[in-house]
Formats: sequence, C-alpha cells, structure tokens
Amino acid sequence: MAEAYIVAVGRTAGARRGGRLSNWHPVDLGAEVINALIDRSKCDPAIIDDVIFGCVGQIGEQAMNVARNAVLASKLPLSVPGTSLDRQCGSSQQALHFAAQAVLSGTMDAVIAGGVESMTRVPMGATSELPKKNGMGFYMSEEIQNRFGSAPFSQFTGAEMLVKKYDLSKDTLDQFALRSHRLAVSATEAGLFQDEIVPLRMKTATGETTDEIHNIDEGIRFDATLEGIAGVKQIMEGGKLTAATASQICDGASGVLVVNEVGLKKIGIEPIARIHHMSVLGHDPVIMLEAPIPATERAYQKSGLKQDDIDLFEVNEAFASVPLSWLKVTGADIDKLNVHGGAIALGHPLGSSGTKLATTLVSALRAKNKRYGLQTMCEGGGMANVTIFENLQRH
Repeated sequence: MAEAYIVAVGRTAGARRGGRLSNWHPVDLGAEVINALIDRSKCDPAIIDDVIFGCVGQIGEQAMNVARNAVLASKLPLSVPGTSLDRQCGSSQQALHFAAQAVLSGTMDAVIAGGVESMTRVPMGATSELPKKNGMGFYMSEEIQNRFGSAPFSQFTGAEMLVKKYDLSKDTLDQFALRSHRLAVSATEAGLFQDEIVPLRMKTATGETTDEIHNIDEGIRFDATLEGIAGVKQIMEGGKLTAATASQICDGASGVLVVNEVGLKKIGIEPIARIHHMSVLGHDPVIMLEAPIPATERAYQKSGLKQDDIDLFEVNEAFASVPLSWLKVTGADIDKLNVHGGAIALGHPLGSSGTKLATTLVSALRAKNKRYGLQTMCEGGGMANVTIFENLQRH
C-alpha cells in the first residue's frame, strides 16, 4: 500500500507586523524554507517533482505564483515547477494534502508543501479591498447575497457568534490566551522549537543582511499576565474577544518535504512521520469558524481512529473561541491541545499557518514520544482541513 511520508519540516520564527522579518521579501522567505528542507533531508534538489505553496494575499509581492517565484529564488533547479493555492487560513495545510495525494498516486515521488505570508508587506484583505476600491468589484455575487445576506462574511463576527453559541465567558477567553503565551514561553526556554525553526539573518530597510539572527517567535509575551490580557479593549462593541485573545498578525514561511517509498529510496533517509488521514469539509460561511468541530468528527469516521487514540491536537488559535468551542463539543483533553502554545502567542501567518502547525505538531510528537497527532483549522468561507500524523520515530 502506498504511503505519504514526511522527511523534513521547517518554519521561520514568527515575526510581528513591522517586526523582525518586515524587510524580507516574502518570495525570499519561502525560498529560505525550501533550502532548509533540502539541507535537512540531504536530498538532491533535482528529485523534487513540485513545490505547492499556500498564500492568502496573492497580490503585489506575493502575486504571479509565489510558489514558482520561491523556487526561482531557492537552490532548486529551474526544472522544478511550483503552484500556489488559496484555501484561506488552511492554504498550506491543503498544500500538504495535495502533495500527499500526488505521492500516494505515484505520479510524483517528492513534493515540497508549504506556505508564505508577509502580513506586513501584503496586508490582510488586500486581495479584496484594493480591487474593490479601484472599480473591479467585490467577491460577494448577487446569488451569494440572496442566500446569505449582503453583509460581507466576517471572521470577527463569526468568532463572536462562537462565543455566544458556546457560552464562553471573557475570563475563559482571557485565561486561554494566557495559557498560549505560557506554553510558548516554556517551549522556547526548553529549546523545543530549536530544531523546527529555520534561523534567518535580519535585513535592513534597504535589504542588506545583518549579523542579527531571528530564531525566536517575536509575538510571545514572556511577561504576559491575566490582568494585562483582561485589560485589552474588545474588538467589537459589546463583544468579548480582544486583540489579546485573537491570533497575532504575523510574517513567516513554513514547509514540509513529502515523499513516497520511491522518494525515500532516492533520498536514502528514514521518515519522520506518516500522514495517516487527510480531509476537508465545508460548513456555514457566516459563523465561519465552527467548521473544525464537524470536520474533526468526520475525520474520526473516515480514519477509523477514535479521539482517545489521538495523543496531541493542534487547533489553530485564530481566536480563543475557536479551540474553546472545539474543546467544549469534542470533550478532548485540554492538556493535549496546542501543547507548545498557539497562534495567540506564536502568530498566524495566514497561508503559512497550515504547514507551520504541522511542523510544530510533528516536532511535538517526536519530543514527547507520542504516536498520533491531529491538526485542524478554521478557514474563511466556512471550511476546515483535518490532518492526522503518525510519528514514526518513537522509541
């Protein structure tokens, strides 16, 4: 039976908007991750069959097929193609699924899946707002408006809808945000991110490389307190969520190298992990962020695994209400969830977050000598991908 194996993972340390990676062109960020995957696997760059990158803001510096441009900026030969996709926040998780499907089919043997997003240089919403302002229309067609109403789909509205539907108190949201920072601090201080992070030299505003290394997630608040988090102003009037209980705007890139048995033999390497299951599910685009709940249940049904079989979970912390509502419905053990912190502390670089979470989850499974990890994330339009990984390096 064909299998899809992961042989290398990597991510940049997250950087705040206007922060330590703001002078990096996103194409070059993607290229650095590609180069790191080649170095870490020690594979011949010429055996890579394709590069599939997720990216949400495919405009400006991230336009014109950012995946292919990252290939051109990397050490890969020109014969390696690249393609870019947008499944909103799940873009690079979907890139991973497409890569796995390619190697499972045997049409390809080695594929790099990843993503990149510079939210400093290509602001969130640019792909819809800039065309709208320049007379090129808006994505909500008449038929969509007839079906769902004329109000644009909003993640902020959806996040607050989850708060109300699942009766989440502001204190619960604030406590969860503090947990994210404290777990990220613990993981950082213990060196648990060291092997997964691709260190980068910082650049000046004119693009010159400096000697200063960026290798620690910039968004982590090492001095976070509940009082400080609780004092942040609500995002929406009358709501409970704040910037402190939402994911941080972030610059970053990430990727994984996926191969089949033929690819393993070509590289001559032992796999890190195996992709046990992958699926995606559509759901209500208005509440939008609830999709991970039914998608997780469907993944159990399709994979043959039960919740008790899963050792670690990664549920993207787009807002604290997303993993908290997921926990409330699934009844999963919170001690297995986002064990090294999540996007509230580490940042959410949109199209890069899927393989960023995969990198952290696979690394956590190895560090804790656990077998199965499940990853899911909410996505614009009301969707959710689910991936279940099996750690193959248990001892």
